[in-house]
Amino acid sequence: MDRVLFNDMFRVVEVDPEGKKFEKVSRLKCKSDGFEADLLLDVNIELYPINQSDKFTLALAETLDLDGTADSGVYDPLLGTDQKPSLMDSYEYVMYGKVFKYTAKDKDLTVSVYASFGGLLMKLTGDERNLEKIRPDSNIYLLMRKTT
Repeated sequence: MDRVLFNDMFRVVEVDPEGKKFEKVSRLKCKSDGFEADLLLDVNIELYPINQSDKFTLALAETLDLDGTADSGVYDPLLGTDQKPSLMDSYEYVMYGKVFKYTAKDKDLTVSVYASFGGLLMKLTGDERNLEKIRPDSNIYLLMRKTT
C-alpha cells in the first residue's frame, strides 16, 4: 500500500491574503512547482514559522507507518521514536485531519480538496490525476518540511 497520497514542493506566494484573523495562525497562499497546484493552508506560526517566498515540501498521507499499515485510529506513543520510526521523522510539521469536501470542475479536470486539521483548514486545487488518491471523508496526515 502506498502511504503517500500526494507530494509536491510549494512556494509561499502570500501570507494572510485576507488579513490577519488569529494571533498564532496564518493562512498561506501557495503555488506548487511540480503539479501546478494551488494551496490555501492555515498553519500555527508559533509552532512552525513560515514566511512569504519560503519553499516547502508538502505530503498528504493516510498513515505514518513506513510499511503502509493502515492507521488504527489509536495514539501510539512509540510512533516516531527509535523503537518505531515513522513518516513524520522526515518532516518538521505534521497535522492530522479529515477531508470534508471534494469538488470537481468537469470541463478542465480540476478538483479541489478541502480538509480540516482541528480547525486549521486546507484547500488544495489541482489536476484530478494528481489528487485522485485522496478520498472524501478520509482521515489524512499533512506533513511539511522547508526546503532551500
